[in-house]
Amino acid sequence: MQNVNRKIILNSRPVGAPTENNFRLEKTAIPVPEKGQVLLRTLYLSLDPYMRGRMSDAPSYAPPVEVGAEMVGGTVSRVEKSLHPDYQNGDLVLSFNGWQDYALSDGSDLGKIDPRIPKPSLALGVLGMPGFTAYVGLLDIGQPKAGETVVVAAASGAVGSLVGQIAKIKGCTVIGVAGGEKKCRFATEELGFDACIDHYAADFDKQLALACPKGIDVYFESVGGKVFDAVLPLLNTAARIPVCGLIAHYNDTALPEGPDRLGLLARTLLTKRIKMQGFIIFDYYNHRYDEFFSQMSDWVKEGKIKFREDLVDGLENAPQAFIGLLQGKNFGKLVIRVAND
Repeated sequence: MQNVNRKIILNSRPVGAPTENNFRLEKTAIPVPEKGQVLLRTLYLSLDPYMRGRMSDAPSYAPPVEVGAEMVGGTVSRVEKSLHPDYQNGDLVLSFNGWQDYALSDGSDLGKIDPRIPKPSLALGVLGMPGFTAYVGLLDIGQPKAGETVVVAAASGAVGSLVGQIAKIKGCTVIGVAGGEKKCRFATEELGFDACIDHYAADFDKQLALACPKGIDVYFESVGGKVFDAVLPLLNTAARIPVCGLIAHYNDTALPEGPDRLGLLARTLLTKRIKMQGFIIFDYYNHRYDEFFSQMSDWVKEGKIKFREDLVDGLENAPQAFIGLLQGKNFGKLVIRVAND
């Protein structure tokens, strides 16, 4: 155990894209647990796009991080000292320590890591929130049927890569969208997508249309921007659009340039009777997680689901890694290894 607690603090609210100046590293004393509490040592920290929204003070589904407070985030932690009857020293738990080495908990926000998980960090990825998001969003809202065409944004990412593979398991034709030839090859050659279109291509919209000759029945949205613009005219009657993010717009400081697309969107939703639903995975967490965990664990064991981790060492590297995440530089589920497990 080191003798200080390092924290990554929100130093200032970003205007546009975050920079390293929006963060600062602070060192404080390691907190001391009282009766009914546990002291947690952060082992792995999940970095996810939603954190950009928490850096802003705009109204959202969750309160913003206050300037001067540590950044929020899901973690895998080890119980260093327990004064709680349900936890023992050495237990591994899913927690919400945020961007810091140590934290206290009264146990109400903790969950013991299932011993069936082969590697603790997977509780932050394929067997955690991203996997759960893919599972519930696609199956409950997307409702894919065998033979349908499913298009997945951010196809090599933590959520999109799993959405596409689940859709293949359900018998669909799956078209991914990703940034760059390397990520597109991964989606087709490793994950089994039928095709993957590079959104950096000058003729991206034409390539997407060629890849979807029967139109699009399900579009799993996490990007927005020009990807959604290309998808919209290809949507079939009764298409479904689960929306879990809009990363192309997280750094916007004004309305996007160009024509007002609201009328076109509304008309398309009406005339084609399209279902477009935003969702926050924790709305579903309590009653669906066991089902998800059991099914996804089986698929991983059977080799039907493949995944990739982008592991970065050191809490001090979290700000730069997060900035890269918003720029699409990560490849797979981005996790910070804060300490050895």
